[in-house]
Amino acid sequence: MRPRHLLLALSIVLIWGVNFAIIKIGLIQVSPLALGVARFFLAAFPWVFFIKRPDVPLSMIATYGLLIFALQFGFLFTGMKIGMSAGLSSLILQLQVFFTIGLSMILLGERPTPWQLAGAALAFSGVGMVALHIGGDVTMAGLLLLIAAAAAWGGGNVVSKQISQRAAAAPNVLGLVVWGSLFALPPLLAVALILDPEHFVSSFTGLDWASVGSIAYIVYLSTLFGFAAWSGLLARYPVSTVAPFTLLVPVFGFLGSAVLLGEPLQDWKLVASSLVIAGLCINLFGPRLFSRPQRSVVPPPSPE
Repeated sequence: MRPRHLLLALSIVLIWGVNFAIIKIGLIQVSPLALGVARFFLAAFPWVFFIKRPDVPLSMIATYGLLIFALQFGFLFTGMKIGMSAGLSSLILQLQVFFTIGLSMILLGERPTPWQLAGAALAFSGVGMVALHIGGDVTMAGLLLLIAAAAAWGGGNVVSKQISQRAAAAPNVLGLVVWGSLFALPPLLAVALILDPEHFVSSFTGLDWASVGSIAYIVYLSTLFGFAAWSGLLARYPVSTVAPFTLLVPVFGFLGSAVLLGEPLQDWKLVASSLVIAGLCINLFGPRLFSRPQRSVVPPPSPE
């Protein structure tokens, strides 16, 4: 990888990692579902009028938008609001890799490798470590919602793979993000207006600069720039070269939360992080390093 592309890859995962601390800042004034509506409204408009829709049935794009955007971020933002630190959120969400593998096995008939199963067991032991430390900035409800968000992301990855197989040519990732954001808006808006209409409306009145900056970061840096730049890297280099950089997202997530929010890095958080990241490494590199090459599932990058 050329030095400028290496720097670009590191910049993207830095943006995605710090994004979790930025979300936490945005949630101080904006309700979780209102933050989701703002994110996907600005990610869809006005871009939907200029970026071509992927050449697949609208039902597939709608399903993708529902899973990977509406459900994932509805669960993520709500979980972070009611009890999950930014650093741990960046870590738990990476379980999407193993949900992708499990759902691909069930829905697509793919067979997981022993290394993928071993990696999943190790990663979920890290989640168990988090569950043992419920209290303070971590609640069981928050943890369960983050796991649900990872599962929704995994489902979206499976739909994304089906879209790639259905499309005549490789789909434009940015187009999929923009059009998927459009379909994520109605369910998020409907649920927000049903569950907490007053907080939804008040979220957009008298926004301070921190909230405005958070929304701008989440939409324009993390979503639109991140996906456009990442898809450019995937077009230039093999997935096996680019995908490992996502292992740094939780690292930058913890660093960003410590610097911007003052979140403490207790020993148990470091142990849990090590277990999850080790599981991800085994899933990604195990077949290549310790056995004959086998087919494995590599999900698309994070839309944070």
